[in-house]
Amino acid sequence: MSDAAPRPHRGLWFEELEPGRVVQHAIRRTLTESDNVTFTTMTMNPAWLHLDFDYAEKETEFGKPLVNSMLTVAVVIGISVHETTLGTTVANLGFKQVTFPAPLFHGDTIRVESEVVAARESKSRPTQGIVTFEHRGFNQHGKLVCRAVRDALMHRRPAEG
Repeated sequence: MSDAAPRPHRGLWFEELEPGRVVQHAIRRTLTESDNVTFTTMTMNPAWLHLDFDYAEKETEFGKPLVNSMLTVAVVIGISVHETTLGTTVANLGFKQVTFPAPLFHGDTIRVESEVVAARESKSRPTQGIVTFEHRGFNQHGKLVCRAVRDALMHRRPAEG
C-alpha cells in the first residue's frame, strides 16, 4: 500500500464523453527552436528539414526549419489531457488518422480543441468504454496545423458508495 496522497482525477468519465461534445482547451503552447531540436535529436530523426537552417532556407519551399510533425501531434494530444483524460483513461488504443494540413514553425503557438466523435461501452470490460476523439491543433492565426483521430479506453464513473 502506498503512503502517497490520492491523485484526484481531472479528466472526464466515459459517461461525460458524449458524441458531439467539443472541449476548447485552456492551455496553449508556443513551440521553440529548443523544443524542436531537442525532440528531433532525442527521437533520432536526422532530417535536415528540422535541424539545418541553411538547408531549410535555401532548399525548401518554407525558407526555415519546420517543427517536427511528431512533436506537433504529441503537443496537441498532451494539451488535451488535462481536460479530457487525466486520471480517467485506461490506455490509448491507437490513431485512426493523423494529418498536418499546414506547417508549424519555431515561435508558433498551438491552441487545441477536442471533439468526441464516437463512444461505446466496452463489450469485454464492463467498467470501461471506448471513446473516439478528434483533436485539432491550430496556430496563432487560426490555421489548422494538426488533426488527429484516436481511440481511448476510458474508465466509467465509479459507483458511489
